[in-house]
Amino acid sequence: MNNDYIAWAKEVIQTEAEAVSALEHSLDTEFVEACKLLLACKGRVVVTGMGKSGHIGNKIAATLASTGTPAFFVHPGEASHGDLGMITAQDVVIAISYSGETDELTKLLPVIKRIGTQLIGISRSKTSSLGQYSDCHLQVKVEREACPLNLAPTTSTTATLVLGDALAIALLHARGFSAEDFALSHPGGSLGRRLLLTLKELMHGGDSLPVIQSGETLNYALKEMSRKQLGMTAIVDADGKMIGLFTDGDLRRVLNKGNVDIESAIDEVMTKNGVTAQAEMLAAEALKLMEDKRINGLFVVDSDGRPVGALNMQDLLRSGVL
Repeated sequence: MNNDYIAWAKEVIQTEAEAVSALEHSLDTEFVEACKLLLACKGRVVVTGMGKSGHIGNKIAATLASTGTPAFFVHPGEASHGDLGMITAQDVVIAISYSGETDELTKLLPVIKRIGTQLIGISRSKTSSLGQYSDCHLQVKVEREACPLNLAPTTSTTATLVLGDALAIALLHARGFSAEDFALSHPGGSLGRRLLLTLKELMHGGDSLPVIQSGETLNYALKEMSRKQLGMTAIVDADGKMIGLFTDGDLRRVLNKGNVDIESAIDEVMTKNGVTAQAEMLAAEALKLMEDKRINGLFVVDSDGRPVGALNMQDLLRSGVL
């Protein structure tokens, strides 16, 4: 029986993979016209569909919206009872029905055309009611559904979803939509944090910033590091400009040499001209810098070279950038 489960699953995957492969070769000038209609849309893209096609339509609308094409989903049943008021002549409607004859959808088509909204239909045949009403028709035709009864929408919905992704990504390319643009619509996600978060938002500053003057002792530096708990301290000159830093790693190197005088001047053991960053640097860039330099902490300095903040790997970890 266990082998049967695997065999059934493989049959579904193979059937749907073949349908997607066939879809690739069916793209024609209608797909190009659909992209042009969507790119020229001055309003919003409205996606609609009933049942399983509606679920696919919801996802297509979400993908369009997150990749630079403002879009939303309208349920055809709700559209007949007032939600059609959401659609204007400036919009483009993408209507999905594999048969092209879904009753709840076909009832809307004359009204959509009367509004003056352009219509992109997705169905298995251009001769269907949906195909006939469409300004642009995209054909999704599968040999059979993955369902052994050839009834449950499976292969056809997968192919429709792939076609929707193809539209969204083609438009993404045409718009020159960037990773930064994507992050602006996903500020709560890890990508948004990586592309939008700056060191200014993460760094420790003010009284939390570990800083000592040139000429102070190693002992004093260790106390400052313990107080601020960042595993390092900056060393500044009389003008407040950073001339070096001392870290936990520096301390290990000093201890390995033996005969440590904790009252010696920090200037003798500090790392001179260490790696620093600007407050406007993206946290993701800082992470790469720290990885490349194999350091666990980073001081942020202003345009005059004065330390204004500091952070370590733990701060990046807590922020979700890692």
